[in-house]
Amino acid sequence: MTLDDLAPLHPRLDAERQLLVLELDHGKANEMGSEQLAAFERLCAYIEDPAREQAITCLCTTSRRRSARGKALFIAGANVTERVGWDDTRVKAHVIRQRQLMQRLRRLPIFNVAVSAGVTLGWGAEYMLTTDYSLAADEARFALPETGLGIIPGARGTAELASLVGPAQALRLGCVGEQIDADEALRIGLVQERVADVDAGLARVEAMAEQLRRRSPLAIAAFKHALLEGLGRAEAERLALEAAAYERCVDSGEAAIGRASFAEIREGKTPAWGRHRG
Repeated sequence: MTLDDLAPLHPRLDAERQLLVLELDHGKANEMGSEQLAAFERLCAYIEDPAREQAITCLCTTSRRRSARGKALFIAGANVTERVGWDDTRVKAHVIRQRQLMQRLRRLPIFNVAVSAGVTLGWGAEYMLTTDYSLAADEARFALPETGLGIIPGARGTAELASLVGPAQALRLGCVGEQIDADEALRIGLVQERVADVDAGLARVEAMAEQLRRRSPLAIAAFKHALLEGLGRAEAERLALEAAAYERCVDSGEAAIGRASFAEIREGKTPAWGRHRG
């Protein structure tokens, strides 16, 4: 599999920074339909492949798309129009597929970032929950309108939102469906940083990618796995996950490389880490 297989997501690779940027630009409003789901599934397979030739330690999803009226867009939700004529069984299967994809995106063995600079509704807001770090630009707007359509946010919205923003804010967003701006999203913890626009957001992501590429890809993946798998578990289970992650770094040889390269690492140089990826 190559980056050409991810064409619907408009990938751009910054090989020097080991940064893969997706600049979404499709449909009327970057709505997510079957074609995009398949592309995201291929993206996961590409990043999860330990034999992948291209080193990638950071993924960023953003968009410069604007509507015909000039409104900035990130992801305006799922492609509901493609479901016209579907029966209930097909709709349920489709949403299960979405949910499984979101779970897979959340567990990618790299640092995953989103920069929202526009309308981020439904599926788009749920996509933010799959990232490790989210930034909102001035024009970003967030909402979960699903209950007004007779459904719920079914791609991790009810399962994960409260753990990020707390139950009261999650209930406000999911039940009332209020739209919030970037400042409010930052205040309640839906996003972690504010930026002026896409360019400022990408500059921030590039700075993080510069630091990430100097670190062991396996250690990054091990830390992320232990942290996420430990959420909500008892202390003994969290410590067991931490122990397994640490020993994985040792057994892979990455810890030995770090010890042997300590002097050059202190000088800001990057050692020749192994090819272990996740």
